[in-house]
Amino acid sequence: MRIAQVAPLWEKVPPPAYGGIELVVGLLTDELVRRGHEVTLFASGDSISLAKLESVHPRAIRLDPTVKEYNIYEMLQMSRVYDRSVEFDIIHSHMGTAALAYANLVKTPTVHTLHGIFTPDNEKMFKYAKNQPYVSISNAQREPRLDLNCVATVYNGIDVSSYKFYAQPDNPPYLAFLGRMSPEKGPHLAIAIAKLAGWNLKMAGKVDVVDVEYFEKEIKPHIDGKQIEYLGEANHAQKNVLMGGAVATLFPITWREPFGLVMVESMASGTPVIAIKLGSTEEVIVHEKTGFLCNSVEECVSAVSKVGELDRHTCREHVLNCFSAEKMTDGYEAVYRKILAEPFAKKNGHFHGAVSLAKSM
Repeated sequence: MRIAQVAPLWEKVPPPAYGGIELVVGLLTDELVRRGHEVTLFASGDSISLAKLESVHPRAIRLDPTVKEYNIYEMLQMSRVYDRSVEFDIIHSHMGTAALAYANLVKTPTVHTLHGIFTPDNEKMFKYAKNQPYVSISNAQREPRLDLNCVATVYNGIDVSSYKFYAQPDNPPYLAFLGRMSPEKGPHLAIAIAKLAGWNLKMAGKVDVVDVEYFEKEIKPHIDGKQIEYLGEANHAQKNVLMGGAVATLFPITWREPFGLVMVESMASGTPVIAIKLGSTEEVIVHEKTGFLCNSVEECVSAVSKVGELDRHTCREHVLNCFSAEKMTDGYEAVYRKILAEPFAKKNGHFHGAVSLAKSM
């Protein structure tokens, strides 16, 4: 099968540290190549892939201060992809709304993975292109009121073998937090949980420009280097050590997280997750087996005292069974086959035979 994978230009594939979409695209692309598909990856020029790499810019745009208008490079990339559409059997976009205006102009079908959230602005574009095929990364991500043609749910996967398993947490014990230092990720709540529980907390994650004020006011004053530590942005190895050595990883989100790769990375390391029950957390965590699903900070504090009773091997097995790169690729191959079998066979404006590939847990 000839497949075009289209990734955002903001970060390289795979990302050196933080970047969930790019990590997923990298793993999926390489696994498709291993399975014998002819894959072209459209991404930043510093990306590393087993596929043929095509780029309109030599490096990740977030690292290039000379770029002032990101959307120009995005349009250049979309133009290149669709100018070459006849070379592919299917185009797989991870670009949000960017490919929607182009997809109906060519015969090659495009499938769009919904990695982000819906906003009042992007909903207008999704409604315009609601009949194109979409893949959600969790059932919780879907918005029935938009009536999008979601042909499947395929959970994000990781390379489980690249995560060292920690059968026991470090001593002295601590809690971990990994993620952007932003209000929706809840690092301020992680600090509150740790202080109320009387535990040490080690935190890692980048601070985007838009979150600098939040970090300076809500996070930095609590960092004392003793009970509350901030380690900066962590790469893959550092993330594994941070979460693997923890008694639990805190995931106190304040928004409907579409997936949350950190939960999977933590469990792969053997570490249970204590999460606020929002968005996809109920689909990723098995309550009281691989972590705890909580409705408040107080419930999270209570869970801290019980998390040591959970089996860390169960956490690892859960990821192997449900969230591996191989499992994810199986799901996307099934989507490609379905779309190519009936590429434009529509009934009442929708593709026939929508499938659900989400594993019930």
